[in-house]
Amino acid sequence: MREYLLTLCITAAVTYLLTGPVRKFAIVAGAMPQIRARDVHREPTPRLGGIAMFSGLCAGLLAADHLTNLSEVFQKSNEPRALLSGAALIWLIGVLDDKFEIDALIKLGGQMIAAGVMVMQGLTILWLPVPGVGTVALTQWQGTLLTVALVVITINAVNFVDGLDGLAAGMVCIAAAAFFMYAYRIWYSYGIEAAAPATLFAAVLMGMCLGFLPHNMHPARIFMGDSGSMLIGLVLAAGAISVTGQVDPDLMNLFTGSERNSVHQMVPVYIPLLMPLTIIAIPAADFIFAVVRRTWRGQSPFAADRGHLHHRLLQIGHSHSRAVLIMYFWAALIGFGALAYSVNSASMWIVLGIVLLSFIGLVLLLLPRFTPRAPRWAEQFVPPRYRRRRPGTAQRTAPAASGPATADGTREAAAAAEAGESGERAARVAATVAGVNGASALGARSRLLDGRKAETSR
Repeated sequence: MREYLLTLCITAAVTYLLTGPVRKFAIVAGAMPQIRARDVHREPTPRLGGIAMFSGLCAGLLAADHLTNLSEVFQKSNEPRALLSGAALIWLIGVLDDKFEIDALIKLGGQMIAAGVMVMQGLTILWLPVPGVGTVALTQWQGTLLTVALVVITINAVNFVDGLDGLAAGMVCIAAAAFFMYAYRIWYSYGIEAAAPATLFAAVLMGMCLGFLPHNMHPARIFMGDSGSMLIGLVLAAGAISVTGQVDPDLMNLFTGSERNSVHQMVPVYIPLLMPLTIIAIPAADFIFAVVRRTWRGQSPFAADRGHLHHRLLQIGHSHSRAVLIMYFWAALIGFGALAYSVNSASMWIVLGIVLLSFIGLVLLLLPRFTPRAPRWAEQFVPPRYRRRRPGTAQRTAPAASGPATADGTREAAAAAEAGESGERAARVAATVAGVNGASALGARSRLLDGRKAETSR
């Protein structure tokens, strides 16, 4: 476990430290497109965050190769090299798309080629555990088609959900955490070495997302772009393929006792069939709804619109941060609910807990304008918007906040006019001072950026 955590920390550190320089490079390279009709951000934001994430992936795999226990994964299996080959190809396609916006069909072809590269190097589904039947061996063509389909669906599902600041990285990180616990349990509890690559992939994926999230939370300073969303989708699919089609269920020795007990004990084996689906349940549902919606309107399934789940959360009144947290909640509920059921499927407390949390999630979903208030003793630990208003506070603070700012702005504007500067310069000084002292942080930030853009254009 310590070596997995060390790999995670190295991946997160490299991703975090490189995201800042990558942001400057993206601005210089012009990978900062104009705001489109379907976008929810207000200011042009650089892309190419996938460069830092791919660097973190390479650093994590390199560090794992030099660790005592994890180095055996590279010696006994070719899956890490297969993942790195497919990730390099899909990352290159994503970088080109972030810069030049290539056609959707070309990206789809690149995704299929990347999946084929991994299949050629051994990362493929060899068999499937089917309930009531047992382990079913697949032919080479069946395994290849199923692997490519799973990779393409996962990549596009993650790409579809990447519409709000921090949404895709956070949801994939939650899913990777649940998947890491599941794969580590198979590797550690059952002693199956074939689950070690999937555990390593999940740890590296968590590090990539955790290292990028501080730069991508609202308001985001950089976007991961297709170079990042397709990359983490590929890594997520690789882990699911590894633990589903490479781990032999017969090694768990669960086929003992009566037939009823065998079926009951086989739940941890059936979960690999469901875990990849639960990981991408929300992105996959969004993907299916988008395809049906666009096809019904006579549009291309790859045509962009503002009908995704996160867009609908914003339309019914949720704030940007609240919509992201709601999506986090549902991702964690589905992923960790499936994980808990795989550990103890006979416990009714797990089912009741999932039902209760689902009810809480629905209440939060239907109350977009409800703002919780913290108790008196906890007000100093929460943001001001969650504190209770005291009587007379607004009346006392309003004149104090507006008076000095207005007076200072007027005096500086008058001084600027007397010094011979233009009226436009005086008005700009007054607006800037009033905005910094009396307006919100968002307003002041927007005015500051507008001023910088105006000076740059001149």
